[in-house]
Amino acid sequence: MPDTFVVSRCAPHLWEEPCISGARGSGTIFFAGCNLRCVFCQNREISHEGYGREVSAEKLAQMMLRLQDEGVHNINLVTPTHYAEQLIPVLQYVRPRLSVPVVYNGGGYEDAGTLKQLSGLIDIYMPDFKYYSDDLSKRYSGAADYREVASLAVREMYAQAGDPVTDEATGLLKKGLIIRHLVLPGHRQDSINVLRLLKELLPKSSFILSLMSQYTPDFVTEDADECLHRHLTTFEYRTVCEEASALGLDGYMQDSSSADRNFTPDFHEITF
Repeated sequence: MPDTFVVSRCAPHLWEEPCISGARGSGTIFFAGCNLRCVFCQNREISHEGYGREVSAEKLAQMMLRLQDEGVHNINLVTPTHYAEQLIPVLQYVRPRLSVPVVYNGGGYEDAGTLKQLSGLIDIYMPDFKYYSDDLSKRYSGAADYREVASLAVREMYAQAGDPVTDEATGLLKKGLIIRHLVLPGHRQDSINVLRLLKELLPKSSFILSLMSQYTPDFVTEDADECLHRHLTTFEYRTVCEEASALGLDGYMQDSSSADRNFTPDFHEITF
């Protein structure tokens, strides 16, 4: 990607976790490109192919303020990792003008040192924690050290965001850490290992778990493992949910209807 920002979508989004989306939606800004190469990515068009429009730092700040004016509950920066250093001055400029939280929504493969530079600029961190197995992370996302890097990252995110803080009147999250995990078909044990690791890494009730069943094989590459060419079974997802409950991890679980490609945003409607 170029040094300038490339943005694929800027619009309210109603399909994030309820404490983020609320009634008026999360103000999502989808960045093109990604520092991972997940073989099953549902946003492949923007993450792998880089579809989007170049915007200046000034324009990006204006987009954040425009979303706020439209009434969104937060500014949600989606896949911002590879733009993190360029984002710092933008956020320093725009934060005093924002009355809503800023969400940092990434794949979990974050440099802890870079995250430290974002301290005070991000209210809500919402990373994935994709894998426990180094072999799976290498094969599926091109990152053999994913677990090690993501473990350091979520600890830094918690150090900054602290325990979840919600608005008592609306139930919306004002500050805190949401950790997402997508259960993959054929790999429920890896998901269970991820949950056990998270319980070791972070204090109890320090984060909200979003356990996702929305995997769909519609976007997987042809040469990917055979198990990825099917949907997740009810048994696989239920087993992982039961482990989350046994570990005392609180958060969100999904209905099987979420495994639908129609929930993927339309990136061809660039309106900024």
